[in-house]
Amino acid sequence: MLKKGIWASALVLFAASVLAQSRQMMLDKVVAVVGSSSILYSDVDQYARQLTAQRRQEGYTSDRDPMNEALEALMTQKLLYNQAQIDSVQHNTDIPGRVEEQIQQMIDAEGSIPALESKHHMAIFNIREMMRQNYEEQALAQAMQSEVISKVSVIPGEVEQFYKRIDKDSLPTIAEQYVYAQITKFPKSMTAAKQRTRERLLDMRERVITGTAKFENLARMYSQDPGTMMRGGEMDPTPLAGLDPAFAAALEPLKPGQISEVVESSFGFHIIQLLDKRGQLYHFRHILLHPIFTSEELGETARMLDSVVTLIRQDSITFEKAALEFSDDPTSKMNGGVVSNHDILERFYSFNVDVRQTVTKFLKEDFAHFNALDDFNALSRLKIGEVSDAFLTEDIMSNQLAKAVKLLEIIPTHVASLNEDYLRLEEMALQEKQERVFRDWLSKKIDAMYVYIDPEFRDGEFENKHWVK
Repeated sequence: MLKKGIWASALVLFAASVLAQSRQMMLDKVVAVVGSSSILYSDVDQYARQLTAQRRQEGYTSDRDPMNEALEALMTQKLLYNQAQIDSVQHNTDIPGRVEEQIQQMIDAEGSIPALESKHHMAIFNIREMMRQNYEEQALAQAMQSEVISKVSVIPGEVEQFYKRIDKDSLPTIAEQYVYAQITKFPKSMTAAKQRTRERLLDMRERVITGTAKFENLARMYSQDPGTMMRGGEMDPTPLAGLDPAFAAALEPLKPGQISEVVESSFGFHIIQLLDKRGQLYHFRHILLHPIFTSEELGETARMLDSVVTLIRQDSITFEKAALEFSDDPTSKMNGGVVSNHDILERFYSFNVDVRQTVTKFLKEDFAHFNALDDFNALSRLKIGEVSDAFLTEDIMSNQLAKAVKLLEIIPTHVASLNEDYLRLEEMALQEKQERVFRDWLSKKIDAMYVYIDPEFRDGEFENKHWVK
Protein backbone atom coordinates (compact mmCIF):
# COMPACT_ATOMS: atom_id res chain seq x y z
CA MET A 1 0.00 0.00 0.00
CA LEU A 2 3.01 2.18 0.11
CA LYS A 3 4.65 3.86 -2.89
CA LYS A 4 8.44 3.88 -3.35
CA GLY A 5 10.01 7.17 -4.46
CA ILE A 6 12.03 7.41 -7.66
CA TRP A 7 15.23 8.25 -5.79
CA ALA A 8 14.57 6.11 -2.71
CA SER A 9 17.06 3.42 -3.69
CA ALA A 10 19.78 6.05 -3.88
CA LEU A 11 18.87 7.58 -0.55
CA VAL A 12 18.07 4.62 1.68
CA LEU A 13 20.88 3.19 3.78
CA PHE A 14 20.67 -0.34 5.04
CA ALA A 15 20.23 -0.64 8.80
CA ALA A 16 23.70 -2.13 8.99
CA SER A 17 25.27 1.12 7.84
CA VAL A 18 24.40 2.94 11.03
CA LEU A 19 26.17 0.23 13.00
CA ALA A 20 29.41 1.22 11.28
CA GLN A 21 29.53 3.96 13.90
CA SER A 22 30.31 1.31 16.49
CA ARG A 23 33.52 0.48 14.63
CA GLN A 24 34.75 4.03 13.98
CA MET A 25 38.48 4.51 13.87
CA MET A 26 40.22 7.12 15.98
CA LEU A 27 40.74 9.20 12.83
CA ASP A 28 37.03 9.26 11.91
CA LYS A 29 35.83 12.81 11.30
CA VAL A 30 32.93 14.91 10.10
CA VAL A 31 33.23 15.33 6.32
CA ALA A 32 29.99 17.22 5.66
CA VAL A 33 27.24 19.11 7.46
CA VAL A 34 23.80 19.77 5.97
CA GLY A 35 21.49 21.90 8.07
CA SER A 36 21.83 20.48 11.57
CA SER A 37 22.95 17.02 10.43
CA SER A 38 26.55 15.87 10.16
CA ILE A 39 28.02 13.08 8.03
CA LEU A 40 31.03 11.06 9.20
CA TYR A 41 33.76 9.65 7.01
CA SER A 42 32.81 6.16 8.22
CA ASP A 43 29.21 6.74 7.02
CA VAL A 44 30.44 7.64 3.55
CA ASP A 45 32.92 4.76 3.42
CA GLN A 46 30.31 2.22 4.53
CA TYR A 47 27.72 3.44 2.02
CA ALA A 48 30.28 3.53 -0.81
CA ARG A 49 31.10 -0.10 -0.09
CA GLN A 50 27.41 -0.96 -0.24
CA LEU A 51 26.98 0.85 -3.57
CA THR A 52 29.95 -0.97 -5.04
CA ALA A 53 28.76 -4.36 -3.80
CA GLN A 54 25.22 -3.75 -5.05
CA ARG A 55 26.41 -2.77 -8.53
CA ARG A 56 28.78 -5.69 -8.73
CA GLN A 57 25.87 -7.97 -7.91
CA GLU A 58 23.70 -6.29 -10.57
CA GLY A 59 26.49 -6.52 -13.14
CA TYR A 60 27.30 -2.86 -13.87
CA THR A 61 29.69 -0.15 -12.74
CA SER A 62 29.63 3.65 -12.49
CA ASP A 63 32.15 6.16 -13.82
CA ARG A 64 31.77 8.19 -10.63
CA ASP A 65 34.00 7.77 -7.59
CA PRO A 66 31.83 5.72 -5.18
CA MET A 67 32.95 7.88 -2.24
CA ASN A 68 31.72 11.07 -3.93
CA GLU A 69 28.54 9.37 -5.06
CA ALA A 70 27.87 8.08 -1.56
CA LEU A 71 28.55 11.47 -0.01
CA GLU A 72 26.11 13.23 -2.37
CA ALA A 73 23.42 10.65 -1.68
CA LEU A 74 23.89 11.09 2.07
CA MET A 75 23.84 14.89 1.80
CA THR A 76 20.62 14.69 -0.21
CA GLN A 77 19.05 12.50 2.44
CA LYS A 78 20.17 14.88 5.21
CA LEU A 79 18.72 17.86 3.34
CA LEU A 80 15.40 16.08 2.80
CA TYR A 81 15.32 15.08 6.47
CA ASN A 82 16.02 18.63 7.66
CA GLN A 83 13.45 20.13 5.28
CA ALA A 84 10.86 17.56 6.42
CA GLN A 85 11.34 18.79 9.99
CA ILE A 86 11.03 22.42 8.88
CA ASP A 87 7.84 21.70 6.92
CA SER A 88 6.43 19.37 9.63
CA VAL A 89 6.09 16.54 7.11
CA GLN A 90 4.80 13.29 8.59
CA HIS A 91 5.49 9.70 7.59
CA ASN A 92 3.37 6.56 8.04
CA THR A 93 6.18 4.04 8.52
CA ASP A 94 6.04 1.81 11.58
CA ILE A 95 9.51 2.64 12.89
CA PRO A 96 9.32 0.66 16.17
CA GLY A 97 8.01 -2.39 14.35
CA ARG A 98 10.73 -2.28 11.71
CA VAL A 99 13.44 -1.75 14.31
CA GLU A 100 12.27 -4.71 16.37
CA GLU A 101 12.03 -6.89 13.27
CA GLN A 102 15.58 -5.98 12.26
CA ILE A 103 16.92 -6.37 15.81
CA GLN A 104 15.36 -9.82 16.06
CA GLN A 105 16.93 -10.87 12.76
CA MET A 106 20.32 -9.69 14.02
CA ILE A 107 19.89 -11.54 17.32
CA ASP A 108 18.92 -14.69 15.45
CA ALA A 109 21.97 -14.33 13.21
CA GLU A 110 24.36 -13.93 16.15
CA GLY A 111 22.65 -16.46 18.42
CA SER A 112 21.99 -14.26 21.43
CA ILE A 113 21.75 -10.66 22.65
CA PRO A 114 25.17 -10.82 24.40
CA ALA A 115 26.74 -12.06 21.16
CA LEU A 116 25.18 -9.17 19.23
CA GLU A 117 26.35 -6.65 21.85
CA SER A 118 29.85 -8.13 21.75
CA LYS A 119 30.03 -7.94 17.95
CA HIS A 120 29.07 -4.26 17.83
CA HIS A 121 30.69 -3.22 21.14
CA MET A 122 27.56 -1.58 22.52
CA ALA A 123 24.48 -2.38 24.56
CA ILE A 124 21.34 -3.61 22.84
CA PHE A 125 19.42 -0.43 23.73
CA ASN A 126 22.11 1.67 22.03
CA ILE A 127 21.90 -0.48 18.90
CA ARG A 128 18.12 -0.15 18.95
CA GLU A 129 18.22 3.64 19.39
CA MET A 130 20.79 4.18 16.61
CA MET A 131 18.73 2.02 14.30
CA ARG A 132 15.55 3.94 15.25
CA GLN A 133 17.21 7.25 14.39
CA ASN A 134 18.41 5.87 11.06
CA TYR A 135 14.97 4.54 10.08
CA GLU A 136 13.33 7.78 11.22
CA GLU A 137 15.63 9.85 9.05
CA GLN A 138 15.07 7.64 6.03
CA ALA A 139 11.29 7.66 6.48
CA LEU A 140 11.10 11.46 6.77
CA ALA A 141 13.47 11.93 3.81
CA GLN A 142 11.31 9.70 1.62
CA ALA A 143 8.13 11.45 2.83
CA MET A 144 9.65 14.84 1.96
CA GLN A 145 10.70 13.57 -1.46
CA SER A 146 7.18 12.25 -2.12
CA GLU A 147 5.75 15.58 -1.01
CA VAL A 148 7.89 17.42 -3.57
CA ILE A 149 6.82 15.30 -6.56
CA SER A 150 3.31 14.30 -5.50
CA LYS A 151 1.56 17.02 -7.47
CA VAL A 152 3.63 16.59 -10.65
CA SER A 153 1.60 15.33 -13.61
CA VAL A 154 1.82 15.28 -17.40
CA ILE A 155 -0.80 16.02 -20.03
CA PRO A 156 -1.04 14.29 -23.43
CA GLY A 157 0.75 17.16 -25.14
CA GLU A 158 3.76 16.76 -22.85
CA VAL A 159 3.87 13.02 -23.55
CA GLU A 160 3.86 13.70 -27.29
CA GLN A 161 6.63 16.31 -26.93
CA PHE A 162 8.66 13.87 -24.84
CA TYR A 163 8.28 11.19 -27.52
CA LYS A 164 9.34 13.56 -30.30
CA ARG A 165 12.48 14.86 -28.59
CA ILE A 166 13.75 11.63 -27.01
CA ASP A 167 16.58 9.88 -28.80
CA LYS A 168 14.90 7.00 -30.63
CA ASP A 169 17.74 4.74 -29.50
CA SER A 170 16.62 5.47 -25.94
CA LEU A 171 13.07 4.22 -26.53
CA PRO A 172 12.41 0.91 -24.76
CA THR A 173 11.89 -2.27 -26.73
CA ILE A 174 8.55 -3.81 -25.78
CA ALA A 175 8.73 -7.59 -25.60
CA GLU A 176 6.06 -9.90 -26.99
CA GLN A 177 2.63 -9.21 -25.47
CA TYR A 178 -0.50 -11.32 -25.12
CA VAL A 179 -4.17 -10.36 -25.33
CA TYR A 180 -6.56 -13.02 -24.07
CA ALA A 181 -10.00 -13.74 -22.65
CA GLN A 182 -11.14 -15.97 -19.81
CA ILE A 183 -14.06 -17.73 -18.23
CA THR A 184 -13.67 -18.33 -14.50
CA LYS A 185 -15.71 -20.55 -12.23
CA PHE A 186 -15.69 -20.87 -8.46
CA PRO A 187 -16.91 -24.13 -6.89
CA LYS A 188 -20.63 -24.39 -6.18
CA SER A 189 -19.70 -25.17 -2.58
CA MET A 190 -18.36 -21.64 -2.06
CA THR A 191 -20.96 -20.96 0.65
CA ALA A 192 -19.89 -24.02 2.63
CA ALA A 193 -16.20 -23.21 2.14
CA LYS A 194 -16.75 -19.65 3.37
CA GLN A 195 -18.53 -20.96 6.45
CA ARG A 196 -15.64 -23.32 7.21
CA THR A 197 -13.26 -20.37 6.92
CA ARG A 198 -15.39 -18.22 9.24
CA GLU A 199 -15.43 -21.00 11.82
CA ARG A 200 -11.63 -21.35 11.73
CA LEU A 201 -11.23 -17.62 12.34
CA LEU A 202 -13.85 -17.60 15.10
CA ASP A 203 -11.91 -20.37 16.82
CA MET A 204 -8.69 -18.34 16.55
CA ARG A 205 -10.45 -15.24 17.89
CA GLU A 206 -11.76 -17.20 20.86
CA ARG A 207 -8.28 -18.58 21.62
CA VAL A 208 -6.79 -15.07 21.66
CA ILE A 209 -9.56 -13.61 23.81
CA THR A 210 -9.33 -16.44 26.37
CA GLY A 211 -5.55 -16.15 26.50
CA THR A 212 -4.76 -19.63 25.20
CA ALA A 213 -2.95 -18.23 22.14
CA LYS A 214 -1.31 -15.00 21.01
CA PHE A 215 -2.67 -13.22 17.98
CA GLU A 216 0.76 -12.71 16.43
CA ASN A 217 1.68 -16.40 16.83
CA LEU A 218 -1.52 -17.50 15.10
CA ALA A 219 -0.84 -15.02 12.29
CA ARG A 220 2.64 -16.46 11.75
CA MET A 221 1.28 -20.01 11.64
CA TYR A 222 -1.96 -19.61 9.68
CA SER A 223 -2.34 -16.23 7.95
CA GLN A 224 -2.35 -16.38 4.16
CA ASP A 225 -1.13 -12.79 3.74
CA PRO A 226 2.53 -13.27 2.73
CA GLY A 227 3.28 -9.59 3.28
CA THR A 228 2.47 -9.62 6.99
CA MET A 229 2.44 -13.21 8.27
CA MET A 230 6.12 -13.20 9.30
CA ARG A 231 5.51 -9.96 11.19
CA GLY A 232 2.73 -11.52 13.22
CA GLY A 233 0.12 -10.04 10.90
CA GLU A 234 1.28 -6.49 11.61
CA MET A 235 0.77 -3.73 9.03
CA ASP A 236 2.45 -0.34 8.87
CA PRO A 237 0.16 2.47 10.11
CA THR A 238 -2.34 3.09 7.32
CA PRO A 239 -5.22 5.53 6.72
CA LEU A 240 -8.68 4.01 6.30
CA ALA A 241 -8.84 5.31 2.73
CA GLY A 242 -5.97 3.00 1.83
CA LEU A 243 -7.83 -0.13 2.91
CA ASP A 244 -10.57 -2.31 1.49
CA PRO A 245 -13.89 -0.61 2.45
CA ALA A 246 -15.23 -3.63 4.39
CA PHE A 247 -11.91 -4.04 6.20
CA ALA A 248 -11.82 -0.32 7.05
CA ALA A 249 -15.39 -0.40 8.36
CA ALA A 250 -14.50 -3.24 10.75
CA LEU A 251 -11.27 -1.57 11.88
CA GLU A 252 -12.56 1.97 12.49
CA PRO A 253 -14.66 1.37 15.66
CA LEU A 254 -12.06 -0.81 17.41
CA LYS A 255 -10.21 0.36 20.50
CA PRO A 256 -6.55 -0.55 21.07
CA GLY A 257 -6.30 -4.23 21.94
CA GLN A 258 -9.78 -5.11 20.67
CA ILE A 259 -10.31 -7.84 18.07
CA SER A 260 -12.93 -7.54 15.35
CA GLU A 261 -15.54 -10.08 14.44
CA VAL A 262 -14.81 -12.05 11.28
CA VAL A 263 -14.94 -9.68 8.30
CA GLU A 264 -15.10 -10.56 4.62
CA SER A 265 -13.22 -8.26 2.24
CA SER A 266 -12.25 -8.55 -1.40
CA PHE A 267 -9.03 -10.23 -0.19
CA GLY A 268 -10.70 -12.96 1.86
CA PHE A 269 -11.71 -13.34 5.52
CA HIS A 270 -9.99 -11.59 8.41
CA ILE A 271 -9.92 -10.98 12.10
CA ILE A 272 -8.28 -7.66 13.00
CA GLN A 273 -6.63 -6.40 16.16
CA LEU A 274 -6.11 -2.65 16.57
CA LEU A 275 -2.76 -1.84 18.18
CA ASP A 276 -3.08 1.96 18.30
CA LYS A 277 -4.30 4.98 16.36
CA ARG A 278 -2.09 7.94 15.50
CA GLY A 279 -4.16 10.74 14.05
CA GLN A 280 -5.69 9.32 10.87
CA LEU A 281 -3.30 6.36 10.81
CA TYR A 282 -4.42 2.97 12.12
CA HIS A 283 -1.78 0.55 13.39
CA PHE A 284 -3.12 -3.00 13.42
CA ARG A 285 -2.45 -6.67 12.80
CA HIS A 286 -4.69 -9.17 11.06
CA ILE A 287 -5.07 -12.80 10.08
CA LEU A 288 -6.20 -13.54 6.52
CA LEU A 289 -7.71 -16.82 5.35
CA HIS A 290 -9.12 -17.86 1.98
CA PRO A 291 -11.89 -20.44 1.47
CA ILE A 292 -10.37 -23.89 0.91
CA PHE A 293 -12.07 -26.57 -1.17
CA THR A 294 -11.74 -30.32 -1.33
CA SER A 295 -10.27 -32.05 -4.40
CA GLU A 296 -13.70 -33.34 -5.32
CA GLU A 297 -15.25 -29.87 -5.12
CA LEU A 298 -12.54 -28.44 -7.37
CA GLY A 299 -12.73 -31.38 -9.79
CA GLU A 300 -16.49 -30.94 -10.17
CA THR A 301 -15.97 -27.26 -11.02
CA ALA A 302 -13.35 -28.06 -13.67
CA ARG A 303 -15.61 -30.69 -15.26
CA MET A 304 -18.50 -28.22 -15.40
CA LEU A 305 -16.30 -25.61 -17.12
CA ASP A 306 -14.97 -28.23 -19.56
CA SER A 307 -18.53 -28.86 -20.68
CA VAL A 308 -18.82 -25.13 -21.50
CA VAL A 309 -15.53 -25.30 -23.44
CA THR A 310 -16.92 -28.23 -25.46
CA LEU A 311 -19.97 -26.15 -26.43
CA ILE A 312 -17.69 -23.30 -27.55
CA ARG A 313 -15.57 -25.62 -29.68
CA GLN A 314 -18.72 -27.04 -31.26
CA ASP A 315 -19.85 -23.50 -32.13
CA SER A 316 -22.97 -24.01 -30.01
CA ILE A 317 -22.15 -20.80 -28.14
CA THR A 318 -19.59 -18.04 -28.63
CA PHE A 319 -16.82 -17.51 -26.10
CA GLU A 320 -18.12 -13.99 -25.47
CA LYS A 321 -21.64 -15.17 -24.70
CA ALA A 322 -20.34 -18.03 -22.56
CA ALA A 323 -18.24 -15.58 -20.53
CA LEU A 324 -21.25 -13.35 -19.95
CA GLU A 325 -23.47 -16.28 -18.97
CA PHE A 326 -21.09 -18.51 -16.98
CA SER A 327 -18.02 -16.57 -15.81
CA ASP A 328 -17.71 -15.56 -12.16
CA ASP A 329 -15.29 -12.69 -12.88
CA PRO A 330 -17.41 -9.52 -12.73
CA THR A 331 -14.95 -7.36 -14.68
CA SER A 332 -14.02 -9.50 -17.69
CA LYS A 333 -17.42 -11.16 -18.20
CA MET A 334 -18.93 -7.82 -19.22
CA ASN A 335 -16.23 -7.38 -21.86
CA GLY A 336 -16.48 -10.68 -23.68
CA GLY A 337 -14.09 -12.26 -21.18
CA VAL A 338 -11.16 -10.02 -22.20
CA VAL A 339 -8.67 -9.85 -19.32
CA SER A 340 -7.37 -6.48 -18.09
CA ASN A 341 -5.19 -5.33 -15.22
CA HIS A 342 -8.20 -3.86 -13.40
CA ASP A 343 -7.87 -6.20 -10.40
CA ILE A 344 -4.16 -5.39 -10.07
CA LEU A 345 -4.82 -1.65 -10.10
CA GLU A 346 -7.62 -2.05 -7.59
CA ARG A 347 -5.47 -4.08 -5.22
CA PHE A 348 -2.30 -2.02 -5.32
CA TYR A 349 -3.72 1.49 -5.72
CA SER A 350 -6.03 1.49 -2.73
CA PHE A 351 -9.21 0.95 -4.74
CA ASN A 352 -8.85 4.35 -6.46
CA VAL A 353 -8.53 2.92 -9.95
CA ASP A 354 -7.56 5.30 -12.74
CA VAL A 355 -9.30 3.89 -15.81
CA ARG A 356 -6.59 5.41 -18.02
CA GLN A 357 -4.16 2.88 -16.56
CA THR A 358 -6.25 -0.11 -17.63
CA VAL A 359 -4.52 -2.31 -20.20
CA THR A 360 -5.31 -5.62 -21.90
CA LYS A 361 -1.80 -6.36 -23.22
CA PHE A 362 0.49 -8.42 -21.00
CA LEU A 363 4.20 -9.16 -21.10
CA LYS A 364 5.39 -12.60 -20.12
CA GLU A 365 6.71 -11.29 -16.79
CA ASP A 366 3.36 -9.65 -16.04
CA PHE A 367 1.77 -13.06 -15.56
CA ALA A 368 4.09 -13.76 -12.62
CA HIS A 369 3.33 -10.37 -11.08
CA PHE A 370 -0.40 -11.00 -10.82
CA ASN A 371 -0.31 -14.69 -9.93
CA ALA A 372 -1.30 -15.89 -13.39
CA LEU A 373 1.52 -18.17 -14.53
CA ASP A 374 -1.09 -20.89 -15.05
CA ASP A 375 -2.74 -18.57 -17.58
CA PHE A 376 0.53 -18.13 -19.47
CA ASN A 377 1.26 -21.85 -19.48
CA ALA A 378 -2.17 -22.50 -21.01
CA LEU A 379 -1.83 -19.68 -23.56
CA SER A 380 1.63 -20.81 -24.66
CA ARG A 381 0.07 -24.04 -26.00
CA LEU A 382 -2.63 -22.27 -28.01
CA LYS A 383 -2.84 -20.77 -31.47
CA ILE A 384 -4.65 -17.48 -31.94
CA GLY A 385 -8.39 -18.08 -31.62
CA GLU A 386 -8.07 -21.38 -29.74
CA VAL A 387 -9.62 -22.11 -26.33
CA SER A 388 -7.85 -24.10 -23.60
CA ASP A 389 -9.23 -26.95 -21.57
CA ALA A 390 -10.41 -26.00 -18.09
CA PHE A 391 -7.60 -25.89 -15.51
CA LEU A 392 -7.43 -25.29 -11.76
CA THR A 393 -5.65 -22.17 -10.58
CA GLU A 394 -5.83 -19.23 -8.15
CA ASP A 395 -6.82 -15.61 -8.77
CA ILE A 396 -4.82 -12.57 -7.64
CA MET A 397 -6.46 -12.85 -4.22
CA SER A 398 -5.31 -16.50 -3.97
CA ASN A 399 -8.85 -17.85 -4.22
CA GLN A 400 -9.07 -21.32 -5.80
CA LEU A 401 -11.09 -21.63 -9.01
CA ALA A 402 -11.31 -23.24 -12.45
CA LYS A 403 -10.54 -21.27 -15.58
CA ALA A 404 -10.47 -21.58 -19.39
CA VAL A 405 -8.66 -19.04 -21.59
CA LYS A 406 -8.78 -18.00 -25.23
CA LEU A 407 -5.75 -16.52 -27.02
CA LEU A 408 -6.91 -13.43 -28.90
CA GLU A 409 -3.70 -11.79 -30.12
CA ILE A 410 0.09 -11.91 -29.85
CA ILE A 411 1.76 -8.52 -30.32
CA PRO A 412 5.33 -9.02 -31.61
CA THR A 413 8.38 -7.43 -30.00
CA HIS A 414 8.67 -3.80 -31.10
CA VAL A 415 10.12 -0.40 -30.24
CA ALA A 416 7.70 1.64 -28.11
CA SER A 417 5.42 3.88 -30.16
CA LEU A 418 3.01 6.62 -29.20
CA ASN A 419 -0.01 4.77 -30.59
CA GLU A 420 0.70 1.30 -29.21
CA ASP A 421 2.47 2.09 -25.93
CA TYR A 422 1.13 5.45 -24.75
CA LEU A 423 0.90 4.48 -21.06
CA ARG A 424 4.50 3.32 -20.96
CA LEU A 425 5.67 6.55 -22.61
CA GLU A 426 3.47 8.58 -20.29
CA GLU A 427 5.19 6.91 -17.35
CA MET A 428 8.62 7.77 -18.80
CA ALA A 429 7.58 11.37 -19.43
CA LEU A 430 6.21 11.69 -15.90
CA GLN A 431 9.39 10.28 -14.38
CA GLU A 432 11.53 12.69 -16.38
CA LYS A 433 9.39 15.64 -15.26
CA GLN A 434 9.45 14.50 -11.63
CA GLU A 435 13.22 14.24 -11.72
CA ARG A 436 13.47 17.72 -13.25
CA VAL A 437 11.14 19.22 -10.64
CA PHE A 438 13.05 17.51 -7.85
CA ARG A 439 16.43 18.71 -9.15
CA ASP A 440 15.17 22.30 -9.33
CA TRP A 441 13.68 22.07 -5.84
CA LEU A 442 16.88 20.53 -4.47
CA SER A 443 19.07 23.25 -5.96
CA LYS A 444 16.96 25.98 -4.33
CA LYS A 445 17.02 24.23 -0.97
CA ILE A 446 20.79 23.68 -1.13
CA ASP A 447 21.27 27.41 -1.76
CA ALA A 448 19.03 28.27 1.21
CA MET A 449 20.43 25.71 3.69
CA TYR A 450 23.76 25.64 5.50
CA VAL A 451 26.11 23.17 3.77
CA TYR A 452 29.71 22.41 4.70
CA ILE A 453 31.91 19.95 2.78
CA ASP A 454 35.37 18.98 3.94
CA PRO A 455 38.13 20.22 1.58
CA GLU A 456 39.06 16.58 0.91
CA PHE A 457 35.74 16.14 -0.91
CA ARG A 458 35.09 19.63 -2.31
CA ASP A 459 36.80 18.88 -5.61
CA GLY A 460 34.80 15.67 -6.10
CA GLU A 461 32.27 15.12 -8.86
CA PHE A 462 28.76 16.16 -7.78
CA GLU A 463 25.73 15.82 -10.03
CA ASN A 464 24.28 18.94 -8.44
CA LYS A 465 26.86 21.71 -8.69
CA HIS A 466 25.12 23.77 -5.99
CA TRP A 467 26.61 21.62 -3.20
CA VAL A 468 29.99 23.35 -3.40
CA LYS A 469 29.40 26.96 -2.42
